[in-house]
Amino acid sequence: MNHANADVLIVGAGTGGCAAALAACAAGRSVIMTEPCEWVGGQLTSQAVPPDENRWIETHGGTVTYQRFRNAVRAWYRDHYPLNADARFEEHLNPGTGFVSRLCHEPKVSHAVLQQMLAPYETRGLLRIVRFVEPVAADVEGDRVRAVTFASFRGEPDLTVAASFVLDASELGDLLPLTGTEFVVGSESAGQTGELHAPPAASPDNVQAITWCFAVGYDPAPGADHTVDKPSQYERWRAYTPPVEPAWPGKLFSWTDAAPWTLEPRHNCLFAAERDPAAGRDGQSYFAYRQIVGARHWDPAHVPHEATIANWPMNDYIEANLMSSDPAERSRALAESKEMAKSLLYWLQTDAPNYTSGGTGYPGLYPRGDATGTNDGFAQYPYIRESRRIRARFTVTEAHVGTEMRHGVTRIPSRPDPAELLGQRGEAFNDSVGIGHYRIDLHISTGGDNYIDVSALPFQIPLGALVPVRMRNLLPACKNLGVTHISNGCYRLHPVEWNIGEAAGALAAFCLERKAEPAQVYETPEMLADFQQRLVARGVRIEWPSTTAV
Repeated sequence: MNHANADVLIVGAGTGGCAAALAACAAGRSVIMTEPCEWVGGQLTSQAVPPDENRWIETHGGTVTYQRFRNAVRAWYRDHYPLNADARFEEHLNPGTGFVSRLCHEPKVSHAVLQQMLAPYETRGLLRIVRFVEPVAADVEGDRVRAVTFASFRGEPDLTVAASFVLDASELGDLLPLTGTEFVVGSESAGQTGELHAPPAASPDNVQAITWCFAVGYDPAPGADHTVDKPSQYERWRAYTPPVEPAWPGKLFSWTDAAPWTLEPRHNCLFAAERDPAAGRDGQSYFAYRQIVGARHWDPAHVPHEATIANWPMNDYIEANLMSSDPAERSRALAESKEMAKSLLYWLQTDAPNYTSGGTGYPGLYPRGDATGTNDGFAQYPYIRESRRIRARFTVTEAHVGTEMRHGVTRIPSRPDPAELLGQRGEAFNDSVGIGHYRIDLHISTGGDNYIDVSALPFQIPLGALVPVRMRNLLPACKNLGVTHISNGCYRLHPVEWNIGEAAGALAAFCLERKAEPAQVYETPEMLADFQQRLVARGVRIEWPSTTAV
C-alpha cells in the first residue's frame, strides 16, 4: 500500500472538486484530488452535460472563477477551431448553438480548459490528481477523518491519503457512509421539511433518475448508414413505459414526453426543421436542445457534421438505485442505464418516426467518441442528479427558495418569473458563501414520481449548509450539502456546484490559516465576516444585486 499526505484531500474531481482544488491551491495549500474517471470536470466533462445555467451567468450569475472558465472555453474555440469571422468576434459565442445553455460545447473542450486551469498548481507541486480510483475505507478518530484509502481500477496498489481537511466532492457522497458522517438520502416527508412539494411519507430509496448521456453526430450524405449493432436489451427498452405517477403519456422511446411544468403530453421532434405545428409537434427539437457542434459558426471550407448530446427523458433511468447499500443493485443500475442509452441510440437510427422522410429511423446518426473521450461516444460515467446529503447545521428547503412558497406566485413556462421581475429573492442568509439560480427541477424518480418542476427564486448558498452537524474536518464540495430532495433540484446545476466547491476549498484553506474549524467560522461573527471578505476578494459573489435585469 502507498501513502501520501496533503493539507486538503478532495475526493472527486468533478465540477465542485475542480473548483475546490483551484481555491485551496490558490491559497497555497497542498491538495490531492482523486477521480474514478479519466477526465476531470464531472458533469461538464465525464458525464457529458452541457452547462445548465441562469440567465445572468454572463455578468453576475456565478463566481468570477467560473466566468473565467466560461471565457476560456470560448477562447479555446477561437484559438483552435476554424471559425468564421462572425463567430470569432461574437462576444457571447455559443459554440454548439444549443439552446439549453449560452455555452453549449463539446465535453472534451471543458476537460482541456480545466486541465489548463489546474496545470500551474500541478507543476508547482501543490496539486496531485490521482485517477481511476475510488474510496474504499476511512480512518476516523472521533469526529475527525484522519485518512482515506483508495482502491485502483487498474490493479495498482491501494493508496492511503492523510489530510488535515477532507472534502467530499464525489458524485454520490461516497465518503459520508465510509466516515460515519450523518447524512440524508432520498426524499423527506412534508412533515419533516414543511415543503409544499414534498411527499406525505419519507422514502430513502426515492432519488432522481440517472442518465447515461452520449454524443451523437449526424451525417447528412444521401444513403449514409451508421447503424450500430442491436443491443441485447433493445426490445425491453423499446417497449418500456416508466412506472410513475401521474402517468407518463406512453412509451419512453417516443417523440412525445411529459412537459415538466404541466405534465401534459408534449410532441417533439429530432430536428428543428421538422417542427410543424400543423402536424401536432408543439414541443422542441431534441437535437437542437443540447447541440454541441454548430456548423453555422465554422468557416465554409471546414464545415463539420453537427452533433448533440442525448440527455433526454428517453434515457432517464429509474429501475435501480445507484446509492443502494446492495452492491448488486448498484451494479445493475450502471449496467442497465448504459444498455438503455445504447438502445436509445439504436431506436433513433432504426425505429424512431422520421418526420423528414415519412419513414422510420435516422441511420445518418452516429456516435461521437471524440467529444466524450470514449470509443463508443457514451459518457465516461452517468449523469448524477442527486447525492447523499450531509446532515448540516442548516438545511435549505423549498420554503427558502421556492417562488410559490415564498410569494404565492408560479412561473409562466418559458417566460421570466413574475417574482424575478419584481426583484424578489430567496431567503437572505447572513452567512452566505455564494449565489445561484435555477428552477426546482426534479426528473422522474426511483420512487415513481413524475417530474417536479416548479419556480425558484435567485438564492444564496448559506455556510451552515456546508458544515456537518458533528464532523469537524469533513466538508461537502458537490451536491451533497445541506439541502433536501426538493431544494436539491435547484442547487445541483453546474455554476452552483462550482460555487459550492469553491467555497469549500476556500474554507478549508481559511481554517488551516486560522487554526480553526468550519463550525467556529460558522458560529463566530467576526471570523465569518473575515471569511466572507476573503471570498469576495476572490470573486465569489455572496449576494445578488438589489436589482437584476431580466
